[in-house]
Amino acid sequence: MSEILTIAQMYEADKRTIENGLAGAVLMENAGQAVVDAIVPRFRPCAVSVLCGPGNNGGDGFVIARLLRTQGWNVRLGLLGNVTDLTGDAALNAEKWQGMIELLSPALIVGADLIVDCIFGAGLSRDITGDIAQLVQVVNDSPASVVAVDMPSGVDGASGAVRGVAIDADLTVTFCRAKPGHYLLPGRGMCGERIVADIGISDETVASLRPDMFVNNPDLWAGHIPWPGISGHKYNRGHVLALGGAQTTGAIRLASRAARRAGVGLLTVLAEPAALPLYAQDAPGVMVAPIARFEDLMQDCRHNGVLVGPGAGVGDDTRRRVVYALHCARACVLDADALTSFADEPSTLFFAIQGPTVMTPHEGEFSRLFADMTGDKVVRARAAAKRSGAVIVLKGADTVVAAPDGRVAINDIFAPWLATAGSGDVLAGIIIGLLAQGMPAFEAASMAVWVHGQSGYEFGPGLIAEDIPDALPALLSQLWRGVPGKQGIAG
Repeated sequence: MSEILTIAQMYEADKRTIENGLAGAVLMENAGQAVVDAIVPRFRPCAVSVLCGPGNNGGDGFVIARLLRTQGWNVRLGLLGNVTDLTGDAALNAEKWQGMIELLSPALIVGADLIVDCIFGAGLSRDITGDIAQLVQVVNDSPASVVAVDMPSGVDGASGAVRGVAIDADLTVTFCRAKPGHYLLPGRGMCGERIVADIGISDETVASLRPDMFVNNPDLWAGHIPWPGISGHKYNRGHVLALGGAQTTGAIRLASRAARRAGVGLLTVLAEPAALPLYAQDAPGVMVAPIARFEDLMQDCRHNGVLVGPGAGVGDDTRRRVVYALHCARACVLDADALTSFADEPSTLFFAIQGPTVMTPHEGEFSRLFADMTGDKVVRARAAAKRSGAVIVLKGADTVVAAPDGRVAINDIFAPWLATAGSGDVLAGIIIGLLAQGMPAFEAASMAVWVHGQSGYEFGPGLIAEDIPDALPALLSQLWRGVPGKQGIAG
């Protein structure tokens, strides 16, 4: 279930499912049961306060309260507003609740060991203020565990933004598919453990919505990995030209090692003559050439991948080389200085793009090239990809990969150890290593982000950038072993 649904798509999935014969009351009952099924194995029977809002999220709360009470839990239920104002399936389930309906207030939190948040769902589009904001603060200050239904109240399901205040949950149970706010910061940090529960909406219904946003995992790109064939050799695994700087040499050395670990057949570092001995001594498998030969080497179509940016320096020389590489329609990865060099003339960069190109900005670099873009991270990355014609990797703990055709992948790996110097250079190297082997740009960027993040997660504390390339063989081997029919092939 790697698809991520927008709020509108989720409403449409509900609508189509009901039109196909599954009643809305059944969907609500299934949703409540799914939350109870998540609660029971994780918590002992205790004092539970179920906080219900005036919509279908509150209706789910009535189901949850009824089912927990049936199993012997001590349940209190509070409602925002009057029960007579409820409509549809929420009203139906309020009628089934045999307990007291209290006014939603901080008094419900007193003595509670577990709080079930059913106030607002993923569709919240306004700030929480006033008494409800105070209630949210009381919930967050309480020692009770918190289970959020669909989305922690106060988190915008479309963007992950906090609308005034938001409940900080220990567990969030959502339905059918996750929403963007489950993965985008700061909402991602408010969800705690996440469960996506099946409530009866079919995979066919989801597919009919044509989702174009995904959780970044191997299901998205594993079928595009360019594994070498039995007759493969280094010359058909790509040859990368990596443009190195004269001063900050570590960046391209890290990127080069990563590209080679990612499987590229050959790699040549181009740099000023004075720096070439350092690059030549760095790794026996790396070739070197004077940077003055760049345009001549680009005439050879076997040099099919170009990496520019890490340690390259900001200025005219970098701009000129980037434009030349792009005009040659080679696979290109542009990072760091290659992006900043176009801060005053981003249109020159965009107009030059001819072949598969990936740009890997952090937020600062992104703002220099796309200063007019506003909105959440997905909106901005999508717009940037469409304008530039490149795949955009907008980096961060919730890295977003966006393609010009609108597809988006959102990173979901917790790897804070990657916040270390050189980590971004390694990511750029992995991407160009995959691109040069012929992997499509969106899939190459998404895979690189995943293996980069997974290596950081698995290594843990103490990680430095040099560790990341050396973690790739084990991760790639795991992916390789997962390919049917590949095990045991020699050569």
